[in-house]
Amino acid sequence: PFDEIGKRWMLVGAGTKDGFNMMTASWGAAGFMWNKPAVFAFVRPNRYTFDFIEKNPVFTISFFAPENKKILSYCGSHSGRDTDKAKDCSLTPFATKNSAVAFEEARLYFECRKMYAQNLEESAFLDKSALQKWYGKDPMHKMYVAEILGAYSA
Repeated sequence: PFDEIGKRWMLVGAGTKDGFNMMTASWGAAGFMWNKPAVFAFVRPNRYTFDFIEKNPVFTISFFAPENKKILSYCGSHSGRDTDKAKDCSLTPFATKNSAVAFEEARLYFECRKMYAQNLEESAFLDKSALQKWYGKDPMHKMYVAEILGAYSA
């Protein structure tokens, strides 16, 4: 899981097939929380995907084959406010079992139901070097703890 998230990256998709966005993330975790399989996703409030995550109870985490890293690079460097990233990357969106959005080109995706959310707080950083390195002028992330409802091969 460390390489999947940190080195190969993941695509966080939020919204419904009728209105969605996705963003690349290389920060996050997967584990077990409150007796449920869970993911921890971190999203800054200035990201276009943030509003979609806030408005919908379910989002997806998608993993792609290494040869598709260009898709993740593009989705991490372009805003859905300005362009149709799915169209630009030739991604085929579809509605998941719980009406979230995922992509046929992903090799694996998790459907995730939000259980907890909290803004990171400057005062809670015990390692101030992380605060200084990652949060100069940028807003703090919001952390989402989400139950993995299912893991699917697309």
